[in-house]
Amino acid sequence: MGQKELLIQVVHVLEGAGVPFMLTGSLASSLQGEPRSTHDIDLVVDLAPAAIDRLVDAFPPPRFHLDRAGVERAVRTRGLVNLLDVEGGDKVDLWMLTEDPFDQERFARRETVPVFGLAMPVSTPEDTILQKLVWSRLSGGSERQRMDARRVLEVQGPRLDMKYLREWASRLGIAADFDSLLS
Repeated sequence: MGQKELLIQVVHVLEGAGVPFMLTGSLASSLQGEPRSTHDIDLVVDLAPAAIDRLVDAFPPPRFHLDRAGVERAVRTRGLVNLLDVEGGDKVDLWMLTEDPFDQERFARRETVPVFGLAMPVSTPEDTILQKLVWSRLSGGSERQRMDARRVLEVQGPRLDMKYLREWASRLGIAADFDSLLS
């Protein structure tokens, strides 16, 4: 199973369980900017405790590794859990939706676009840029994250809501990083 098939399987499971989600990260920036390879799929999910069994049962060992206790902890703490395709080596990072205002805002703004033949909720280009800059800052200045943000900015150009970008860049403490993308 490749990354595309893994994403499609995860999406079908989430949709079947009624779990709201959003594609983000490098796959989102590849759709909105310049495509690049990545070994993980980033999804923000609003996973309720009642959906844990359905999610875990859909990805059984030995083909997959999805730790039930890890999923329960991630739901409880609004953290992260990884789903690993043991055979293919691909990974899905399941980021639980938090109460953080930016997390709530970008989740509410997600857009449904065609991805691998599916109608999939994806982070808006603005929110992809902002999140990439946040991740760059958190990782000590990752040039890869900044380049992803730059490519989305270049490709999406006039479509972008600059007022929204400036407002959130300021609120997130990344205004200088955003300004450097513009220059």
